[in-house]
Amino acid sequence: MNADSILKLFEQVRGGKLSPDEAVDRLRHLPFEDLGFAKLDHHRALRNGMPEVILSEGKTPAQVASIFSRLAKHGGNILATRASEEQGIAVKNKIPKAEYRTLPRAIVLHRDRRQYGKGIITVISAGTSDIPVAEEAIVTAEMMGNDVEHLYDVGVAGIHRLIANRASLARARVVIVCAGMEGALPSVVGGLVGVPVIAVPTSVGYGAAFGGLAALLGMMNSCASNVSVVNIDNGFGAGYVAGLINRL
Repeated sequence: MNADSILKLFEQVRGGKLSPDEAVDRLRHLPFEDLGFAKLDHHRALRNGMPEVILSEGKTPAQVASIFSRLAKHGGNILATRASEEQGIAVKNKIPKAEYRTLPRAIVLHRDRRQYGKGIITVISAGTSDIPVAEEAIVTAEMMGNDVEHLYDVGVAGIHRLIANRASLARARVVIVCAGMEGALPSVVGGLVGVPVIAVPTSVGYGAAFGGLAALLGMMNSCASNVSVVNIDNGFGAGYVAGLINRL
């Protein structure tokens, strides 16, 4: 439920296409709907500009499908993150137009394709192994109405691969950098661009990488002043914040 859908509801009542009682029934679940196992925040798009996002981890396929279908009744784009193929199938059984994307492990229903961002968000993956996290950032930013470009496998072990893409970096209004191992790439990118850089440490690396902790600490100690850091493997958080910045 967002400002546009509320206005449309009022217009339907004024035009006689919807009775006042029917309109009240649709608004009944503001600000949230209680499903017993979940309380759905239908008011979030009105407050924050994007509907509530479903974290699928820890939920049964039936729970994800139920939440997804209830959110879908209120319009707008719907996104479920960290989803399994089984959860994707359960959602598609209820909403055939929903799509499961394997790399980011996301279920999407992309209905509002308007561009809300003012520029390009560029998502960078240090290595091929970091692509799933980068893809989560991409799908999130796209669902928020942003123009997104990506650069893959341009890590510091072959820095010439990044330098070859200076033109793409120069076009970006916000940059997201996903990197594991020692997490050095965001600092390099931060030194090349004059826009916000959101660093995403990934859990890619050998033992001393400690599941992404080494990259997280390296990024938090970046000497590039335009670098901010989200949690390990949190492509969703990076994409969401980048989308908000790109609207300003």
